[in-house]
Amino acid sequence: MSKFYCQSCGMPISKDPHHGGLEKDGTRSSRYCSFCYNDGEFVQKDITLEQMQGVVLEQLLKSKMPRLLVRIYVRNIKKLSRWKTK
Repeated sequence: MSKFYCQSCGMPISKDPHHGGLEKDGTRSSRYCSFCYNDGEFVQKDITLEQMQGVVLEQLLKSKMPRLLVRIYVRNIKKLSRWKTK
């Protein structure tokens, strides 16, 4: 996934209603969406990769995305920068 996707959940930044989370100085983050990141830190600091995958899975299934695409999308979350070192 590219830099135009949240590096925590994988959502396209262009789909974020706020166009990115907020850094401590109030500027928009180009790396993380507003659902994952606010005031310079992660909203859910202690969420695990597996828990994030579950949250994303649930949201994508609600959106009626085809199940095959959902599985591929969720599997690729581990490649995002937030999860690479964990």
